[in-house]
Amino acid sequence: MADDPYRILGVPRHASGEEIRAAYRRLAKQYHPDINPGQPAAEAQFKRVAEAYAFLSDVRKRGPYDRGEIDAAGAASPRAWAAYAEMAEPAGTGYHEDFTEIFSHVMRERGARGPARGHDEPYVMDVEFLEAVNGATRRLTLPDGQVMEVVIPPGTADGDIVRVPGFGRPGRHGGRAGDALIEVKITSHEFFTRRGRDIYVEVPVTLAEAVLGGRIIVPTPTGRVGMTVKPYTETGTQLRLRGGGAPGRGTHKPGHLYVKLRIVLGPHDKRLEAVLREIQTERPSDPRAAMLI
Repeated sequence: MADDPYRILGVPRHASGEEIRAAYRRLAKQYHPDINPGQPAAEAQFKRVAEAYAFLSDVRKRGPYDRGEIDAAGAASPRAWAAYAEMAEPAGTGYHEDFTEIFSHVMRERGARGPARGHDEPYVMDVEFLEAVNGATRRLTLPDGQVMEVVIPPGTADGDIVRVPGFGRPGRHGGRAGDALIEVKITSHEFFTRRGRDIYVEVPVTLAEAVLGGRIIVPTPTGRVGMTVKPYTETGTQLRLRGGGAPGRGTHKPGHLYVKLRIVLGPHDKRLEAVLREIQTERPSDPRAAMLI
């Protein structure tokens, strides 16, 4: 990558890490080979965008590049060699050019001395909500046409990085290839939401179930379970299923599933209306009385 990585991503040099990542996500989606099949120009631009993002995401490269110490390919720049030579050269000796040549030779020899591991390649993958909770294996087509299997561990959170060894940039001088770093972007779900490892769902219950209580069936990320509703349960009541949230990873314990009950009246029922009128007449009540001043 010889071009300016800031220009490739379309961001200023003072851009924050979040601004750089946002620009990469936008361009990666625009030029991804799956969206532009059979278009070599888009594939080439996708590679350039990925390389620019990998370069600017590496603090060991961005700082020296901003100071002019290395170029966009990661090699020491003539400006850096000259500065080093000026510090090392005694005044009036006239060895500046010779020292620069020797320094360049040393840098080349150092790079060729042994195997060097390839750089990691960043990618972004959309993962469905339940796949992230329960775990899944997805396939991702790379810009060079390779198909990579990505194992999504159970309990993966939005923004987590999944590492796939050997699918990064090729190594040098026999060094192993870098890794693919897959940033997981979890899509929203129709019913479930997630906060940390806890999962939340809102479930409707009938007026009869709320008043009389009983056993109801509720959805969970792994299937349906039965839960008990107590008699005279108010709308908004929250039930908890211990361990029913996202699985724990490492030393983290699994989360819980929180079920919020929402009373629904159902279809019109003349008998229900008559009973409620009778109750209201015999035992009138005002649940808002304490709120009125």
